[in-house]
Amino acid sequence: MLALSKNGFTVFRSNAGRVRTESGAMIMLFPRGFPDLCGFRHSDGRFFCLEIKNEKGRLRPDQKLFAKFIQSFPVLYGVARSVDDALTIVGGE
Repeated sequence: MLALSKNGFTVFRSNAGRVRTESGAMIMLFPRGFPDLCGFRHSDGRFFCLEIKNEKGRLRPDQKLFAKFIQSFPVLYGVARSVDDALTIVGGE
């Protein structure tokens, strides 16, 4: 997030699933499979979504479904395993 922010992007961390409030109510956050980070490029406003994985991490079925869905739109999307991966995904066309 810091590297993207320093390189001309606004970045948001997205939490998926449900949480229970102090009053006991359940609220839905982003749907399961939603990427870890999303944001936009300052230069042109292009929206991006990044799934963050370590070198051994694999996409879950719900994450694969999201990837297939989002790739049908003009959104920058990819799986980043390093800062360099993230910058390449959001910086390129």
